[in-house]
Amino acid sequence: MLNFTDFSGLLNQRFFKNFFPIPASNQLKIGSFPPDFSLINVATNQPIRLSDYRGKQSVIIAFTRIFTEKQYCPFCFPHIKALNENYDRFLEKGIEILLITSTDDRQSQTVVRDLALQMPLLSDPACHTFQTYRTGQALGAPLPAQFVLNQQGTLRYKHLFSFLDHNANIEKLLSVTEP
Repeated sequence: MLNFTDFSGLLNQRFFKNFFPIPASNQLKIGSFPPDFSLINVATNQPIRLSDYRGKQSVIIAFTRIFTEKQYCPFCFPHIKALNENYDRFLEKGIEILLITSTDDRQSQTVVRDLALQMPLLSDPACHTFQTYRTGQALGAPLPAQFVLNQQGTLRYKHLFSFLDHNANIEKLLSVTEP
């Protein structure tokens, strides 16, 4: 059972680094190749490189906002659960979901276990990938965003956080992908 009132571990270097609001300012154009990255899959402790999917399958890069293993963004928690519950639907269409968090390895392992995540959770505690993709930040953590890449690795769709539309819904993400 998740405890949404335990704030231990919240005030850390990452929190203060991401405290001041910076709006999302991603300028990637549809049809372009998003920046490559390599991050560790928390469940397997193996690196995952975005470019390894190019020419093989579509990918959704889902940046998510988790403060600590006990504190989830109220907008991102239901989105993480929905992605996880629908993961088989994405796989059936030949789409991999790469969920990226700024929590450290220990916190991320707890998230994988507590939420029984099926999709890869990639840990980026230094927030370099969030910064490269210019997802923005506020109140202690980078902001969420979703990027859909086709099988060739080009951008087909992007969704940046706003208070009116926090995360792209599952049906939208499924509708803009191609096998």
